[in-house]
Amino acid sequence: MATITGESVMKVRIVPVLSDNYAYLLIDEKSKTAACVDPVEPQKVVDAANEENVKLVACLTTHSHWDHAGGNAQLAKMVKGIEIIGGYSDGTEAVTREVKQGDVITVGNLSVQTIYTPCHTPGHVCYFVDPGDGTPGAVFTGDTMFIGGCGNFNTGTPKQMYTAMVKKLGSLPRETSVYVGHEYTVKNLKFGLYAEPKNAAIKKKIKWAEKRRSQGLPTVPSTIADELATNPFVRVHEATIQKFTGETDLVETILAVRRMKDKWGRKQRL
Repeated sequence: MATITGESVMKVRIVPVLSDNYAYLLIDEKSKTAACVDPVEPQKVVDAANEENVKLVACLTTHSHWDHAGGNAQLAKMVKGIEIIGGYSDGTEAVTREVKQGDVITVGNLSVQTIYTPCHTPGHVCYFVDPGDGTPGAVFTGDTMFIGGCGNFNTGTPKQMYTAMVKKLGSLPRETSVYVGHEYTVKNLKFGLYAEPKNAAIKKKIKWAEKRRSQGLPTVPSTIADELATNPFVRVHEATIQKFTGETDLVETILAVRRMKDKWGRKQRL
């Protein structure tokens, strides 16, 4: 479980699902209402909501892939009247409301803003929450931003991923907590260190992440500040990443990082 620090009206509970996925409960502490994020194993999410003594009013789906949206239909049967939300034109299972850039979803006293981040899927969205009480916000990034990495460019373009990672997510307040869709942190940071061998922030975070995983603990959340310091897909403007890729155009640089990460990953499996 993780809770936003301070006297926030917002609480986030981590719900590990499948082998390396994360679902979440976004809770408004004042009204005791909640939304779940990517509840592929809906029973676990419902059980967590019961433990927190909150009412589930919405399901926030980041994208249509089974390991994120595959529990939506069952959840709708388990929680009568729940609103199932997903990105416009993404074809997400059981959706009752499709959202676009800037659309706002209300969860109790919390306002959740949609960030349209197509590339991994045609209608992938992220969800940004500002508690409105002076405490840090949170963003749920699905398979767009990972800690130290990003998702595959399955159906989109490098320009779309650059816009998503750098212009949209990378420009959120630096203290924003980042809740990602998968536990890929250690591997991602190892590639980051391969790209930037002298990056002290990556070295420090790898040690921290490896210790967390050795204890069976999650590495979420990160922060936007941490990602700006350690994530090569957000750091495409840095001279070290441009030297690593041999590119200076920012869109070409993010494409080169993606290709080099894939090549590096294949070598790790040999």
